[in-house]
Amino acid sequence: MNWEPWTGCYKISDGCTNCYFYGPHAKRYGQNTIQKTDKFDWPVRKNTKGEYNMKGNKILATCFATDFFLPEADAWRKEAWAMIRERTDIDFLILTKRIDRFPISLPSDWGTGYDNVNIGCTVENQASADYRLPLFLSYPIKRRFIACAPLLEAMDLTPFLHGVNHVTVGGETGRDARVCDYDWVLDIRGQCVKADVTFWFKNTGSFFRHDGIVEKINPYKQTGRAKELGIDISDGKRLF
Repeated sequence: MNWEPWTGCYKISDGCTNCYFYGPHAKRYGQNTIQKTDKFDWPVRKNTKGEYNMKGNKILATCFATDFFLPEADAWRKEAWAMIRERTDIDFLILTKRIDRFPISLPSDWGTGYDNVNIGCTVENQASADYRLPLFLSYPIKRRFIACAPLLEAMDLTPFLHGVNHVTVGGETGRDARVCDYDWVLDIRGQCVKADVTFWFKNTGSFFRHDGIVEKINPYKQTGRAKELGIDISDGKRLF
């Protein structure tokens, strides 16, 4: 389930070039005005009985079609944090490419972090990892994960896996997608094994190099193709 309190986004790094939401061939191309959505207060809406419409005990992907830390959303984020704080029965999953804005975007009572918030830092290549991940690790976050998506090259995450709960890897989707190489995926998985960190190969991307051959994979089959390879590492709990 996804919660999009606002919509709109714009490119910040190379991983955004072929964004499946706002890239050149996406339906939302050009929608770079940041606006509240009609689901802004969705987590705390109640029915006539005074009960939450959204049931608890679930993982709620938050701002996966935009960025929670966009500067244009600064005026609304305080309300969003209040809703997150109220719904302690929901695990909020927040993914961002703008982790450098994290310190100035926190609620006053954040302390060492909220128990029901998972913060994910997206990295697509070594340069983004080397810049974003030291910042990510320096901030007070109780539950954190790394999303290598879209994976554009081989990456060494070894210096950054301490204090991280999970790593997700995915290829790029779209007609102009860049190739995702299975060897890169396996290398990151090996790093996770050594660091005792869970790992999820989420999707192959549209062009997937496996055993030296580049396969073109239908968008609706990319997650299944990744799962078939059987390389996920779980601790027995639900993967993100």
